[in-house]
Amino acid sequence: MSERIRVLLVDDQELFREGVRVIVDAQDGLEVVGSAADGVEAVRLVDDLAPDVVLMDVRMPEMDGVEATRQIFLPDRVARRERPVRVIVLTTFNLDDRAATAIRSGASGFLLKGTTPAMLRDAIRTVYAGNAVLAPQDLATLLDGQFQARTPPPPSYLSLTDKEREVFGAVAQGLSNSEIGGQIFASESTVKTHVGAILRKLGLRDRVQIVVFGHEHGLVDG
Repeated sequence: MSERIRVLLVDDQELFREGVRVIVDAQDGLEVVGSAADGVEAVRLVDDLAPDVVLMDVRMPEMDGVEATRQIFLPDRVARRERPVRVIVLTTFNLDDRAATAIRSGASGFLLKGTTPAMLRDAIRTVYAGNAVLAPQDLATLLDGQFQARTPPPPSYLSLTDKEREVFGAVAQGLSNSEIGGQIFASESTVKTHVGAILRKLGLRDRVQIVVFGHEHGLVDG
């Protein structure tokens, strides 16, 4: 990689933070630029250091990872950034409700704390590219429990063209640009253009938020 991915570590256990730092710094193209022991410090360091990816513990004193994630993605903060930041929630529980809430607030997925160094490396690179770090079916399982009552799509969804709605549905189901291209008989670059238009029209940050939007408004088949 020509450009290093800047990573911020957030966990209240210093030993865990330092262990992750060693793992991340040993990976080609990754660099730890800072660490925080709670959510308050995490929010400040995101503003000060402009990391590309934040590894965020979900359970911490002072301010937990869910609230920190929400504050990181407040519209005024997002508008001030020159480059996007992605958040991966770290948890000890599979399909954690707090992790699901963090994803609704802007996180790009979650990892169990017992994950392997290779999986951690791949997850950082995956979210840096704007994708989720858990399988679409797992994300669907998390989000289905978050939306007991679906709300009608907002007017912005109605502004999508028929082709954009088709692409929206495919992205919401977790398909890649290559898979979507094969489905709608279009090139990957064309699909990328459609995805960009969808994000712009709906005011969403990335593909993960398309999945959240789809579940929130009952627009995901299956």
